Amino acid sequence: MSLRKVYYVLKPLMPRRLQLALRRVHCMRQRLKNRDTWPIDERAAKAPEGWQGWPDGKRFALVLTHDADTAGGHDRCLQLMKLEQSLGFRSSFNLVPRRYGVAPRIRNILVENGFEVGVHGLYHDGKYFESREEFSERAILINHYLREWCAVGYRSPSMLHNLEWIRELNIEYDSSTFDTDPFEPQPDGVCTIYPFAVSGDEFGNGYIELPYTLPQDFLLFVLFGHRDTRIWKKKLEWIARNGGMALVNTHPDYMMFDGGTKGRERYPAEYYREFLEHVKTTYAGQYWHALPRDVARYFAASRTGPARSVDPADGKGLVGGGSDAKNAV
Repeated sequence: MSLRKVYYVLKPLMPRRLQLALRRVHCMRQRLKNRDTWPIDERAAKAPEGWQGWPDGKRFALVLTHDADTAGGHDRCLQLMKLEQSLGFRSSFNLVPRRYGVAPRIRNILVENGFEVGVHGLYHDGKYFESREEFSERAILINHYLREWCAVGYRSPSMLHNLEWIRELNIEYDSSTFDTDPFEPQPDGVCTIYPFAVSGDEFGNGYIELPYTLPQDFLLFVLFGHRDTRIWKKKLEWIARNGGMALVNTHPDYMMFDGGTKGRERYPAEYYREFLEHVKTTYAGQYWHALPRDVARYFAASRTGPARSVDPADGKGLVGGGSDAKNAV
């Protein structure tokens, strides 16, 4: 049994404080081992074959996404929505249909205000890719919620992924991967700061993959304990210089709004606000701000290069995948 499987088997028995302590130790070790490829892996800057650039000649794309992992995060979605609205931004909220009660009212408010809703697994239990049979059973339920919510996007809990199996979902895009993030339970990066197409199977079920390219808030502010957004800004500057996609994933679960109670797993939402203000002022007129579904549709319509193939024999669903692979799109 792999260490990842052992962790998920024992996780329900561990106090939360112990879970965080183990993850912090692991992350500190990984940070030293991967200091040459995180937060920036220079190899990921290679543009896709035939790339024609972003709409209206913009330098880079900006995509904001959120995962509401818990009931607390779900209940703070509208606060985060209002924060972004006040600055003129829109985003996608990924919700977990069977971990907590997803309120139709919240979904409707998000959509009515120009935001997007996606499906974020079913239970957030880390057991999505242990067997093809189990994944296929869950895929039926995930597809049910995709239809019910009129959603076209998906993200796996804990960023676990098998791009071949995900083709069973009726989606336009997936966002369960990253350019470089050696701290995740499945740390194989796709080594690109651009979207890429995953080739269809015999039934034609291909989709666009949107890797996140800025470090997650949980890593920076909870596990590493950073108190500023310098790493986000540094990575964004590099992405903008290379014309890529700046896709960030944050969690309302860990944000404190209106001076809320601080805890071991909370950080001020002002960090996120300050970062968005930095984007607006530093890169005014230079970025295409779009919802993930619009980025996926643009890329699908404009790409001229080949889709990335998937190999059934590869457990990750990526040909040549892994942190050392130079994956051409």
